[in-house]
Amino acid sequence: MTDNIGFLISDVSRLLRRRFDERTRLIGVTRPQWRTLTTLSRHEGINQGGLAELLEVEPITLCRMVDRLADAGLVERRRDPNDRRAWRIYLTEKAHPLIAQLRVIADDLFEQALAGVSPNARSQLIATLDDIRANLAPTPIHEALNG
Repeated sequence: MTDNIGFLISDVSRLLRRRFDERTRLIGVTRPQWRTLTTLSRHEGINQGGLAELLEVEPITLCRMVDRLADAGLVERRRDPNDRRAWRIYLTEKAHPLIAQLRVIADDLFEQALAGVSPNARSQLIATLDDIRANLAPTPIHEALNG
């Protein structure tokens, strides 16, 4: 049963990513760009190192992504007032309508994915996935042993 759950979660995740990529490609956004913009919208003003950590990518990978997003006018770097060596990342006004468009695409995709699933079953699914995530999330002891 455990293998089936793991494979099922992986397959659903893969299919969601694939369908989302198909839809966002039409407006010229890649999944890494979407993840960066969405994460930044939740943590605006974070420094590049912190954003890389949240996205679980190497700092140099994030730096290149931020470069491309800045070139597109979607983000801007501002000096950290407390650390002259660090930069804080902010969304530009141009990014907000794009993020709203991406949210509509995601909402539509989830409605398609959850078609025929009752509101109670949806709530239970979310609660169960939250429990699984909490069970697997690093704890301070885990981080100390593996950090």
